Amino acid sequence: MNTNDAIFQWNAALGLPDFKVIQSEDFAAAFDIALVEDRADIDAIADQADTPDFDNTIVALELAGEKLNRVGALFWNLMGADSNDVLRDLERDIAPRLSRHMSQTAANRKLFARIDQLWQKHESLGLNKEQFRVLEKHWQGFTRAGAILDDDGQQKLATINARLAELGAQFAQNILKDEKDWMLPLRDEDELAGLPGFLRDAMRSAASERGLNDAYAVTLARSIIDPFLTFSSRRDLREKAFKAWTARGEGGGETDNKAIVAETVKLRQQKALLLGYDSFAHFKLENMMAKHPDAVNTLLEQVWEKAVEKAGHEQQELEALIAAQGANHGVAPWDWRFYTEQLRTQKFDFDEAELKPYLTLDNVIAAAFDVANRLFGITVRELKGQQAYHPDVRIFEVLNARGDHQAVFLGDYFARPSKRSGAWMSGFQSQHKLGEGQSPIIVNVMNFAKAPKGQATLLSMDDARTLFHEFGHALHGILSNVHYPSVSGTSVARDFVELPSQLYEHWFTQSEVLSKHARHVETGEPIPTKLLDKVLAASKFNAGFNAVEFTASALVDMAFHEAHNEPIEDVIAFEQAQLARLGLPPAITMRHRTPHFAHVFSGDGYSAGYYSYMWSEVLDADAFAAFEETGNIFDADTAKRLHQHIYSAGGSVDAEETWMAFRGKMPTADAMIEKRGLV
Repeated sequence: MNTNDAIFQWNAALGLPDFKVIQSEDFAAAFDIALVEDRADIDAIADQADTPDFDNTIVALELAGEKLNRVGALFWNLMGADSNDVLRDLERDIAPRLSRHMSQTAANRKLFARIDQLWQKHESLGLNKEQFRVLEKHWQGFTRAGAILDDDGQQKLATINARLAELGAQFAQNILKDEKDWMLPLRDEDELAGLPGFLRDAMRSAASERGLNDAYAVTLARSIIDPFLTFSSRRDLREKAFKAWTARGEGGGETDNKAIVAETVKLRQQKALLLGYDSFAHFKLENMMAKHPDAVNTLLEQVWEKAVEKAGHEQQELEALIAAQGANHGVAPWDWRFYTEQLRTQKFDFDEAELKPYLTLDNVIAAAFDVANRLFGITVRELKGQQAYHPDVRIFEVLNARGDHQAVFLGDYFARPSKRSGAWMSGFQSQHKLGEGQSPIIVNVMNFAKAPKGQATLLSMDDARTLFHEFGHALHGILSNVHYPSVSGTSVARDFVELPSQLYEHWFTQSEVLSKHARHVETGEPIPTKLLDKVLAASKFNAGFNAVEFTASALVDMAFHEAHNEPIEDVIAFEQAQLARLGLPPAITMRHRTPHFAHVFSGDGYSAGYYSYMWSEVLDADAFAAFEETGNIFDADTAKRLHQHIYSAGGSVDAEETWMAFRGKMPTADAMIEKRGLV
């Protein structure tokens, strides 16, 4: 078979793939050969005559499928960050093929018999803690993938999983197409009323990317739509843009996701019942910190009650402001950000446009790197002249405290039509010490609005927090220090994985960090103390709105995945019924409405799991308090424990156990609720 070996042999600088010689058309053949070789690896482990032991079974599984890991890492990173028609066509084919391939592995009875034999006698194997976790992870993975089902059950599960993979791929592609295709061109000065210079520059750049050189473009990239809704004084245009933003995946044409959601929910419930669980939520939460849907709903409902009350007071203030301006309308969802910005300006005497010149992209990146250096001793330096998968992607080498190579970090910061919306961390390879071992290659992907050529890109406060959040995830991969690949980096419980990222956000909003790195784009002067004080004082402003947006999405996610007597046919009616039951204020929408809720329906990563951001927030509020209690946000002893037990341990230790090793006690939700400003 004619394949491009550059997909498998990564020989560029710092062990990166040689992106310049890899073409989209190369991936189909690469997957074909990688799947064959992975199947051969699995069969060789299962069919061997030697008595099962940890090395010939578990270690062998850890090292199996190297080519499949490499082509998959390349392909899925490109699908998220720089897709095209060739890759999207292949995704629709390869997603169900990969699902069936994994189902075939899970159905290999001889292989599972070897793993099960080791699991049943694990206490006598002399395993260390990490080896036990690796064995446990493989055993649980096989049982949860249907290894204990009969042949008919395994075939049903394989069919369900393949269809779910197909649906998830289509869901994501539909959103991407809706986001790519929609644009609101503006040309008249009246249409640009209220828009600050940084936003006009970003909209001009977005229009140019779409072939319009005589216009400004409102797009559905969050870095444009959010500030447009914040600053545009044209209420009719805000309404038009907001409705397009919230209607992604719901247009009624070939990109409509409603039927996909209905079938996905139905198949997930069938899968859970087949595996012996009451619901898909019970299945997903079994090996999370939360363990059970009741624990999740208790937390969410506790926050919901406080959030709705707080949002009600906020809405009253906005209504009073609107009335004072002589307008005769209430607060619609496309009004909230606009009038909130005015109210914030009144209360704290600053607006986002005043702050943005101090938050250049390069300054915020430098701040993220500096905090990591002060906490963990690492140094990050940019590698110039090397080609990544897109010209905008920046390549960095990470050095440890001794000055030795630790990792490669890629920063992909700008929105483009080939990239799905949102922000995320992923990796081309994870750290481990098995065999020859390997150092991590970690990627952060964001969707900031790119400034015109020759100008610095300016970030909002939310953008800057997003960058810190994703670099917190990146550090979870960069600082990983484990022996086995399956427990490396972010391979932890879903409701624990957000702890390193959300915790890292805290440092950005500290005056010690902002006063050093928030410098004016033109003068280089540090942010004035008076402005900094205002920014920090406003950090809890609009807390009710933010909490309602998030918690509504998390509660609807849980509702979809709990047990139902009948299949959910009309997903929009179901969504609206849940929101009516909860009492969602009409002026606020879900942060992610169902037809474009990619966290939940473009794969099952956060399905019955969107709550995990808040669950981790309970942990991160208490974790940062550990530093505050010392009187030093860079306290060396606390940072050392954080490094050892949170950022470098990966999944080698149970989440609750490693948390206790760091903090010594389990947290309550009180600190999180206070941090959010809901008290």
